[in-house]
Amino acid sequence: MQLSDLCEILGKRGIAARLDGLDKTISAVNTLDDAGDGEISFLSNPKYLARLQSTRASAVIVGDGVETPASLSTIRCADPYGAITVAIIALHGHRRHPQWGCSANAAIDATAQIGRNANIAPGAAVAAGVTIGDNCTIYPGCYVGEHARLGDDCTLFPNVVIYDHSELGNRVTIHAGSVIGEDGLGYAPNGDKWVKIPQVGRAVIGDDVEIGANCTIDRATLGTTEIGPGTKFGNVIVIGHGTKVGPDCLFVGLIGVAGSVTIGRHVTLAGQVGVAGHLTIGDGAMVGAQSGISGNIEPQAKVFGSPAMAMDEAKRAIAVIPKLPEWVKRVKELEREVAQLRARMNAADQSDATPANAKL
Repeated sequence: MQLSDLCEILGKRGIAARLDGLDKTISAVNTLDDAGDGEISFLSNPKYLARLQSTRASAVIVGDGVETPASLSTIRCADPYGAITVAIIALHGHRRHPQWGCSANAAIDATAQIGRNANIAPGAAVAAGVTIGDNCTIYPGCYVGEHARLGDDCTLFPNVVIYDHSELGNRVTIHAGSVIGEDGLGYAPNGDKWVKIPQVGRAVIGDDVEIGANCTIDRATLGTTEIGPGTKFGNVIVIGHGTKVGPDCLFVGLIGVAGSVTIGRHVTLAGQVGVAGHLTIGDGAMVGAQSGISGNIEPQAKVFGSPAMAMDEAKRAIAVIPKLPEWVKRVKELEREVAQLRARMNAADQSDATPANAKL
């Protein structure tokens, strides 16, 4: 692909771009450090500016006003990160799946309804009453339970398990080892024993959701656990039973959300966030890494810490933590000084209170 062709593609995607320098041929995208001849890279974070001087890339995508070496062909635009995403798709495309058709070595129940262009691998299992939409790909080791439903263009990577009666929308991608619709943690106390509460609800995943590896989404005790359309999960995320996650959320990884939580639209949870049960997190909220959420979060709020507090307040609180040992030492010194001053004052008061003749 020529750089001029890439500029044209970017323009069609709504990213105005112009080419400075030679119109070179490029075949791949790579990092500034690793790129070589015939590859294009990008700069969106100013802290990597110096790497523009040493990169061996044939071309780079940068923002307006960023200086680049004269020998380096440069595409300039307002959004280099968005532009490089378009470039990656244009040059590399999305992952290409092996093509098995409906493998004779897959265990597909006769009552399952399989859509057009199904791509079901050897070793996959599809139970009775399942509905699978058009153009779905199911890798080896996957299990789709009874009466589960998959929309069109879904992809289940190896060893994904979809429990019975769970529902996936269109264009859902679930990565290896994740489980949808397993029983939630539902037990009633009986003396010193725990009695299992049957989990008779469902798990429902909306359109255009992507779920990382080794995630678990509990089915509801009653009703549904829901993941809204367009939401994206990283790896190792646990969603408790009856929780409802809104559209277009981003959960980074190692996140635990307890049961019966309501999470609004476009909420971001950074890594290792924990959310207690029966809470509400409002639309557009952002939660910093390793935060513990023990109360409701207002829409658009930015919080951090454990327990979580307003982001600016949390940063100030954390900034003083390294100084605490010094302050504790100083407080102890001040306490000793105050104690000495009090002792002197008491001694002086006693001396002043002594009768004059007693001093003779």
